[in-house]
Amino acid sequence: MGSVGSRARTMDVIKGEMPFEEEEEFVLGKSNNSTKNNKDVVGLVLVDILNGFCTVGSGNLAPTKPNKQIESMVKEAARLSKLFCEKKWPVFVFLDSHHPNKPEPPYPPHCLIGSGEEDLVPALKWLEKESNVTIKRKDCFDGFIGSMEKDGSNTFAKWVKAKEVKVILVVGICTDICVLDFVCSTLSARNIGMVPPLEDVVVYSQGCATFDLPMDIAQTVKGALPHPQESLHHIGLYMAKSRGAKIVKTVTLGSSK
Repeated sequence: MGSVGSRARTMDVIKGEMPFEEEEEFVLGKSNNSTKNNKDVVGLVLVDILNGFCTVGSGNLAPTKPNKQIESMVKEAARLSKLFCEKKWPVFVFLDSHHPNKPEPPYPPHCLIGSGEEDLVPALKWLEKESNVTIKRKDCFDGFIGSMEKDGSNTFAKWVKAKEVKVILVVGICTDICVLDFVCSTLSARNIGMVPPLEDVVVYSQGCATFDLPMDIAQTVKGALPHPQESLHHIGLYMAKSRGAKIVKTVTLGSSK
């Protein structure tokens, strides 16, 4: 089992080998969220903040005990969701939701429809009743691909166009899996003109989290790989930055004037 000291040394090595710069602050309301006077509309995107990934004991991929990084992510997502809903700004919510007969390897069954694991965490459950919120259930890692419909349209791309979203602010779990996959696909789609008028993808580092699976526990689970939380959270953000996303340390509300 790795000690706290050895984990800290590992993080120092990772940050030394893969440094990236975070922008200090992303200010909402200063010059955005209005279609008038050509101001940029910012949309909030929540990725998989549901019981099966965040609520202790709620399934195979849920934390087995309280986790500070996940709790902080939920708190920040709830804060931003409240702000966006008070202002009636656009919010898009992805919910990982699976049919029992459609596995998602390499992971064990999770977020099965009807289990409750696929539902928003209690702190965000109220979003289901908000008129400015669009909820999309997906059955794959990548929310952008999960938004594809049978007629070839894309629910997320249609939301961006309908709401005239130029910037998306992304929060959720897991930083290095579903968040990263969505961010990368969205940036690729932006680059080839599939999601007009989207210009920028912003990832809020404190509003994202991933899970922790130490090596000693992973070795007892057939087929499992170690998943050190802090290291892979950093790597997820690094990869998002390397693909063209902006990474920000804080998100605040500024003046609309």
